[in-house]
Amino acid sequence: MHSYRPAPVLEALGVCSEDEQLYRALLARPESTTTDLTHDTGWPAARVGRHLKSLLSLGLATRTSGRPAHYVPAVPEAAVELLALRKQAAILEARLGASVLTTEFRRQDSFTVVRGTEAVAQRFYQAQQSAQTEVLVLDRPPYVVLPVEPRRAHGVSYRTIYDMASLSEPGDLVVARSAGCRILRDVPLKVVMVDRRTGLLPTTPDVIVELGPSSLLDALLRLFDLLWQQASPLSPAASEGPLSGEDQQLLALAAAGLTDQAIARRLGVAQRTVERRMQRILRALDATTRFQAGLRAGQRGLLT
Repeated sequence: MHSYRPAPVLEALGVCSEDEQLYRALLARPESTTTDLTHDTGWPAARVGRHLKSLLSLGLATRTSGRPAHYVPAVPEAAVELLALRKQAAILEARLGASVLTTEFRRQDSFTVVRGTEAVAQRFYQAQQSAQTEVLVLDRPPYVVLPVEPRRAHGVSYRTIYDMASLSEPGDLVVARSAGCRILRDVPLKVVMVDRRTGLLPTTPDVIVELGPSSLLDALLRLFDLLWQQASPLSPAASEGPLSGEDQQLLALAAAGLTDQAIARRLGVAQRTVERRMQRILRALDATTRFQAGLRAGQRGLLT
């Protein structure tokens, strides 16, 4: 009997055909277990497990706690939007790399290459001290020499998007809880932009490219705005709704893709405490999955 297989539609966004097959199987039966998917696809369990890991890393599925684990597909519209955003970021990063090579080959008025650990540190300090209105930061490891963290000046607006890997310890989360900070999985690059006129882009631990007004800086600003919309806030405002500020923070971390164990480590509490609070959140929002809870909280303005 001929088995019809629909043509892949996500290849252009970096999703292989087998990942898409498994994603379609999840869409057909949400909250499937590995056993369910092995039966539905006819694949060996090891193959199903391998592609489930890929779906989790792509943001196409989430894993529920408990045994056996159930897998929930991401809403297609949201998943495709996130994949497209990552593709745009990858393209921009490639263009940035080409621009760096160009500036080293032929210096242009809108680019300056700063070399040396002390010179780089001094330039970051000068740029942020001179800020008049706004400092925008994309922050991610590694921190070999200089972690990107703005010096806050009175009257200047600061917005920082941290890569999830930047907040590996509870103490890191304390810093990130200040207003204007959000978290995102896989921040594509590290950059500081001041007053939308100057951009400082590290290329190695002791080299930065300083960007002046240019189409490249405009592209970085647009990328920041897109990532800001996708990132999860870490300091939710006090709410009169069903969620406390602590509940909102926990849900924001879960929405960013952290496991219960990782959330517990960042908040400095027991994993069982996180699980108990998450169950309370699900009941408060009348949700059956974390993904559904995140959507409902966002719709009601509880994560903004």
